[in-house]
Amino acid sequence: MLDWDNQVEYWDRVGPTKQFAHPINLERLSGLLTRESRILDVGCGYGRTLLALHDHGYRNLAGVDPAPAMIAAARSRVPLATFQVMNPPSLPFPDGSVDGVLLFTVLTCIPSDDGQRALIQEVSRVLRPGGLLHLSDLWVQEDRRNRIRDDRYRAKYGVYGVFELPEGVVLRHHERRWIEELTSGFLPVALDDIAVRTMNGHRAQAFQWYGRKAVAV
Repeated sequence: MLDWDNQVEYWDRVGPTKQFAHPINLERLSGLLTRESRILDVGCGYGRTLLALHDHGYRNLAGVDPAPAMIAAARSRVPLATFQVMNPPSLPFPDGSVDGVLLFTVLTCIPSDDGQRALIQEVSRVLRPGGLLHLSDLWVQEDRRNRIRDDRYRAKYGVYGVFELPEGVVLRHHERRWIEELTSGFLPVALDDIAVRTMNGHRAQAFQWYGRKAVAV
């Protein structure tokens, strides 16, 4: 992964102070994963998503995050889940050992194509055949402020949608064709367009994608 894919110092320092607001569609998720499913939340942050799943009756829960401060916060919020610090993009789980993987605003924290590909490849490794991948992330924004910013940083990073924040982090919003390419090794189940608030409180257009790892014939 490139240096700007690995921004642990920022997330360790700033992450626990942010408010992450992507909604969890428990109704849709409960139709795709049973209460007994082994669920891994990659980039789990301070445990918000796993806490909601636990409150909804899920018990076989694990979370990983590269930021030790995030993991410490998650352990205090969801003591019955299992948490580990990860070394991106490696996931500390055996092949085919989990039923579902969640990536909630994780791709936006990995700006490069190669970094995102490496993580999705690792996710595919730990998923069982037929296992579920669930992405919740941000589209490229169409408002004038974001278009000006994306045009400015495209020359520096070579990817449209990658940008810097003044607080010291590089992030990415996503074009639809890239998400289609990135997830091409999975069988799509659903794609929902949603409106969210970013971690800094801005309105943004986002998506929630669901797909299954193919079963070998």
